[in-house]
Amino acid sequence: MSVINPYLTFTGNCEEAFNYYKSVFGGEFASIQRFGEMPPQEGYPVSESDKSKIMHVSLPISKETILMGSDAGEKMNPSIIQGSNFTLSVNTESKQEADRIFNDLSKGGKVSMPMENTFWGSYFGMCIDQFGISWMVSFGE
Repeated sequence: MSVINPYLTFTGNCEEAFNYYKSVFGGEFASIQRFGEMPPQEGYPVSESDKSKIMHVSLPISKETILMGSDAGEKMNPSIIQGSNFTLSVNTESKQEADRIFNDLSKGGKVSMPMENTFWGSYFGMCIDQFGISWMVSFGE
């Protein structure tokens, strides 16, 4: 069975927002990574101003729900509108299920990042479906 978690995108204040959510919901961050921690990747340069921004943060809200988020880097998504800055994140039980869901969701839409093994250990991809909804599909953490 797949699990869907909300993924919020911010324009530079993700850390502030998640510290607030942590004070509201309690708990500790399961992970927090900054863009400056990313290994260099061709086609994805990280500007000096983005290095301290949040690449990924996750805050368990319940046994089954994780609130996740990131900042949009300068070149990533300049069209974020406050209040509509979310992505649905699907965590699957297998690589095959991740591929199936990703392929179905991206049909008629746009692939932002193809499914691939990442430096943080997940098999991961991002797309926007034919209805304009942003999705992240992941197997592993």
